[in-house]
Amino acid sequence: MKRTKSIPGSIQFKAALERIKGEKTLVERSREYGVHPKPLLKGKHPLLEKGAERSPPRTKRGSQKRIRDLEPLLGKKEVEIALLKNFLGQGS
Repeated sequence: MKRTKSIPGSIQFKAALERIKGEKTLVERSREYGVHPKPLLKGKHPLLEKGAERSPPRTKRGSQKRIRDLEPLLGKKEVEIALLKNFLGQGS
C-alpha cells in the first residue's frame, strides 16, 4: 500500500484560504505545494468550522513521541550528575 505524503497544517491552512478566495485552481495549488490534489480538498470544511484554531492531529502525537524519546536521556543525565557529584565529594 502506498503511503501518502503528510501535509503540514500551515500549508493546509494556506491552501484552504486560497480555495475559499478562489485565487488559484486546485491543480495550481497542488503543483505549488508538491502534493496530490485530494488532501487539499479536505482543508476547506475544517477551516470554515474551526478557523485558525485547527491544528493537525500529528502535532500531538509527534510531541508525545519526542517526550518518550527524551525521557530516557533525562534519566541518564541525572545519573551522570549524581556520579560526578559523588566523584567530586559533593554527594547530596
